[in-house]
Amino acid sequence: MSELKNENPVLIIGGGHSGVSAALEITEAVNKKVYIIEKKSYIGGRVLQMYKYFPKLCPPFCGFEINTKRIKSSADNNINFLVSSAVEEINKEKDETGYRVKIRQKPQYINDNCTVCGECAKVCPEDRPNDFNYGMDKTKAIYMPAISTFPLKYSVDDNYCKFSSCKKCEEACKYDAINLNAKENIIELKVSDIIFATGWKPYNVEKLENLGFGKFKNVITNVMMERLAADNGPTGGKILRPSDNKEVTNVAFIQCAGSRNENHLPYCSAICCMASLKQALYLRDKTPDSSPTIFYIDLRTPGRYENFLNKAQIDKNIKFNKGVVGKISEDHVTGDLLLDVEDMLSGKKNKFRAEMVVLAAGMYPNIKDDLKQIKIDGDIKIDIDENGFIFNENYEEGIFSAGVAKFPLDVYMSGQSATSAALSVIQHNAKI
Repeated sequence: MSELKNENPVLIIGGGHSGVSAALEITEAVNKKVYIIEKKSYIGGRVLQMYKYFPKLCPPFCGFEINTKRIKSSADNNINFLVSSAVEEINKEKDETGYRVKIRQKPQYINDNCTVCGECAKVCPEDRPNDFNYGMDKTKAIYMPAISTFPLKYSVDDNYCKFSSCKKCEEACKYDAINLNAKENIIELKVSDIIFATGWKPYNVEKLENLGFGKFKNVITNVMMERLAADNGPTGGKILRPSDNKEVTNVAFIQCAGSRNENHLPYCSAICCMASLKQALYLRDKTPDSSPTIFYIDLRTPGRYENFLNKAQIDKNIKFNKGVVGKISEDHVTGDLLLDVEDMLSGKKNKFRAEMVVLAAGMYPNIKDDLKQIKIDGDIKIDIDENGFIFNENYEEGIFSAGVAKFPLDVYMSGQSATSAALSVIQHNAKI
């Protein structure tokens, strides 16, 4: 067990957009060390898996490159990362302020000597599903997680790497960057404050059996659509349906897939309408003769986002159908999908044929499940509401939240919540 020397730094659990933003806000405002704990082998979170984000339709690399530059130029190396790591215990310091935190870090098979030359992957015989692309293609067991990976180095998936019988990647590396005998590390930190920035995951739409995800290959989710559209995605930016790699023109976007449903996610996930609108625009941009249809209960585009809705509405090829999709079946000959839908404006029930269906999966907060994996001192109070979000932060004790740990947010609002958490940390430290 090793203990890192520190001056009661801030602990941020989660290295996505909110966590990184909060770390930068803190360290650029005050001389305070921050440790970011991230389960993945890189930071950046789900924003990096997007093709573009609204309303300007910017690629995520722009903002992320600015943030990594800010990290590298941070004074006194105040931002520290523990990737491939998870918090196991949080204990309140007796008769002192702050917390004692135990962190388990997976073996760091790749060190900072890595030049990302790729020679290791060339000789690796084992494949793995590419989780960055939601399993729509494969990588080698030693792989580059993403084009914008930070820290910039390869990773090893020990669920697929044959350590006992294969050392080919180690032998191919000229820079002594690979050590397949690396062991996990237990780290203890004493911290003054904790920010939960644990992010989200798409709701498991397989639970919506009537919509056919997991049963029909051409039913995908909105996060998968982001990767299909991305130039560094599994299809090189071409929007091709999974069953036969056919370029699609007729795509159905189904809103509220799990959201606003008492049997699934009773809340509105906030970003789904905007996500489907931008994805319909992706399709129109990449395939000019395409004609997407959006099936919705009501379209929620608050404030200035109304302008984004208007942009889609003036495109005559983008169709809107107010009504619920009751069931999806498959034409086994063509692979097309047959939708039983209602048109609430006409009161009719219709049949609709689509080449591919995109489900607007709701946002499920990671914090609800993550807290179950952490042993937390009984004196520490973290209030979770019925939907799994942190709803009552402990300002007196220095426990805060940011991003989707708090409630469903888009990228812009996640940045604002990170600033709020950073200010709370600074104010708390001014009192102790």
